[in-house]
This record gives sequence, C-alpha cells and structure tokens, in this order.
Amino acid sequence: MIKVGIIGGAGYTAGELIRILVNHPEVEIVFVHSTSNAGNHLYDVHGGLFGDTELRFSDGYDLSAVDVLFLCSAHGKSREFWEQNTMPAGLKVVDLAQDYRDESEGYVYGLPEWQRDRIRTARKIANPGCFATAIQLALLPLAHAGLLKSTVHVTAITGSTGAGVKPAATTHFSWRTDNLSTYKVFEHQHLKEICRNLAFNDIQFVPMRGDFARGIFASVTVDTPLTGEEALSLYQNYYADAAFTFVSDRPVDLKQVVNTNKAIVAPEVHEGTLVVSSVIDNLLKGASGQAVQNMNLIFGIPETTGLKLKASAF
Repeated sequence: MIKVGIIGGAGYTAGELIRILVNHPEVEIVFVHSTSNAGNHLYDVHGGLFGDTELRFSDGYDLSAVDVLFLCSAHGKSREFWEQNTMPAGLKVVDLAQDYRDESEGYVYGLPEWQRDRIRTARKIANPGCFATAIQLALLPLAHAGLLKSTVHVTAITGSTGAGVKPAATTHFSWRTDNLSTYKVFEHQHLKEICRNLAFNDIQFVPMRGDFARGIFASVTVDTPLTGEEALSLYQNYYADAAFTFVSDRPVDLKQVVNTNKAIVAPEVHEGTLVVSSVIDNLLKGASGQAVQNMNLIFGIPETTGLKLKASAF
C-alpha cells in the first residue's frame, strides 16, 4: 500500500483528494494535517466524507511515515513548508500550489498528456493550475505540430470553487448567482506556466467567473491552415494514448466532465479559424484528480487507478 500524508487538509482540493484516496485500492491515508481543525473528524469539514472514513485531522505529522506527501495549502505556503521541514530520502511529493510550476528545485510539471515519461521517474511533481490544464489541453496538439503562429484568444469560465474555500465578495452566493464577470484580464497567473510550457507568448486570456460551483469551459481561437477533418485527426492522434483526455467531433458541455477526471476537447474549423472547446472539472482534472493521476504514474501503477469517476446523466 502507498502511505499518504496530506498538508492543508481543510480546503476544497484536499476534500476532493481525500474523497478519491479513501476509495483508492492502493492507498492508506496516514495523516491529514490541519492545525485549525485538529481532532475533528474529516467529515466535520468535508461533509461528503460522512460514512466513508472515521479519520481525524492532526496537528502534527511524521514525514518519514509516508511514501508520498500532497501539499494542498495556499499558493506560497509550499516553499514555506520546505523552509521549515526536511524532505526524507525516498519521499515523493505532489504540490497542488503554484510554487514550483516553473520546475525549480527539481520539480517536474505534472501534466501527463505533455510529459508522462518524465513524471514516471520524478520524485517531486508540480501539479498544474486548473485554467492552465484546460487551456494547454486545447493547444498542445498545435504546439507539438508547430502550428502556433498567430495570436491565441482564450475566454474561459470557471466555477466558484476555483477561488478556494475562504469566503470573498466575488464568491458569495448572493453576488455570484445569476451573474457573470471578468477578472485578471490578460494578467491571470496561469498564463506564465502556459506560455512557458508551450514556448509561445502571444496568448490573450480573458478569465470569467461563472454562476456554478465547479467546472471550467475554455474556448480557444486561433488562425489555422487546417481543414476541419485535419484538425480533428491532429487532435485524435495526439491524444490517442491519453488516459483521461478525449476528443469530440460534436459540441461539448460541462456536465460531461463535472465530478470526473476527464477532459474533453472539441476542435472545429470555420473559414481559416480553429475554435477548440475544452472542458474539465477544476477540482479534479484541474487539481486533485490530476494529482492522483500523477501519484499513480510515479508509483508505477495503472494511471486510471481510483479515478474511474462517473459524470452525472443530468
């Protein structure tokens, strides 16, 4: 069994991570750390875990007692954690914050569709951002084929869980419901990892807050010399071996992926313009599901283990 520790156990991503891992056939959760919730049952914070586990939050941790550590704290806290702790020999780390997505200090960027082989031999994984995952999956086949040559325009809408568990004016139900807004136009932090990985900087990204809890719908537009059939074939070939990314020849919607680790991309061409729709669950393929996918890879077990989660029919 893979012995797991979790730091920062009270947030949305940690809750989803625990939901997956308590049902993972190859995993034993050793500790879930949260100083503010120490002693409480996990289900006191993550209500959906009631009936699944009697584990309690801890205020301490023994890094030598686990095989892999998931860091689920806020951005910037992972570097602080390693300033205060020593990594035991042999410990694997999957960091869900943005601290090491530049692949500094030996971290490998954990987007399996891009660099699965490097992930398999890595000790430290920097899990991608949620917007970054959806947008890169829409663009990777083009980048691989050398077809990113003009400005890429992206509009992407995210659910309120993307802002984290801490309440804020723009996550309050009475403000968010029946509402839509832009934020961080052309300046979103995920642009850095997208541009670095694709080796392409001409991306204009307009993020939007949606009136729903979870999911990302990204619409990506770029000039193309391809026909519709050529674009579809390009994407199908690129993702032929992907465990969770699927290519559709028809319009997609969020309900196809919410509560799953799936990504669906749908390319279509209109008179020299390629439009790619890309949909994911921001908490799963955009965070915790992908983190477990990376864990499976680094421990050499089937990539899909514990992650065959089903979308709702309605």
